[in-house]
Amino acid sequence: MRLLFSEYKSDYPHYIFPYAIWALPDPGEKPAAIFARGFLPSSRDFSRYYLCRQIRVALDEFTLSSENRRILRKCDGIEYKLVPRADFDFSPKWRSFCKNYADIKFGKDIMTYQRLDSLFQSEMISHVLVFTDKETGSKVGLVTLYCEGDKLAYYYYSFYDLNYYARNLGMYIMTSAVDYFAKQHTRHIYLGTCYSRNALYKTQFAGAQFFNGFTWSSNLKELKYLITRDAGAVTQHLIETDEFRENFYDNSLQPIAEASEFTFHVE
Repeated sequence: MRLLFSEYKSDYPHYIFPYAIWALPDPGEKPAAIFARGFLPSSRDFSRYYLCRQIRVALDEFTLSSENRRILRKCDGIEYKLVPRADFDFSPKWRSFCKNYADIKFGKDIMTYQRLDSLFQSEMISHVLVFTDKETGSKVGLVTLYCEGDKLAYYYYSFYDLNYYARNLGMYIMTSAVDYFAKQHTRHIYLGTCYSRNALYKTQFAGAQFFNGFTWSSNLKELKYLITRDAGAVTQHLIETDEFRENFYDNSLQPIAEASEFTFHVE
């Protein structure tokens, strides 16, 4: 993996010189190894990744909570099946279904038909988890996934029938995916980014972790601190902020350095 540092707007008075950090895989390097270091794909052919605050679930630590079980009960009678992308028929009906959902949730034509088609043709999708209402026989939702053996499942886009909103179908789909891959003994499921309180629903699973820039943390108080911090004026880098170090890392850089996923050796 090669790292690129792409400069962003500086804040010279506060000596903040930000860089977006990209990763480019070495030949033969698999996505799971790059996901494990906090990166998510920024291209659908896995040629480039970006470092970000994202959520994953360590599935060997996962058990269904009472809240997870409540969500599953609300959608009793909805079943699901994992289908390899090559066997999934992205029919005109499914195409219209997904476009309608995207228009309502993301905004009209934010996801065009062309973008939707390219999504379902991309390397980013290896499998589709398809949800069916057994009572009516209707297909009511799907989630697109990238799976790499027992190493990871990446929960990418979900699309579902918004008429099932009262039954929390969207949360049912995510909970079902987490539970399914835990039963398959998959190591991690990655659920995307978390930069606002609206995204904290991704953390309601035992074993939830987030990437804080240097390591995976299971301290959700730390995550909520970062979200609150984002909402105000920021005049220091995170790890030079006394409050952050005092609250979470014994007021020292040493545990931060020791926890880092990144080590470099000059040859």
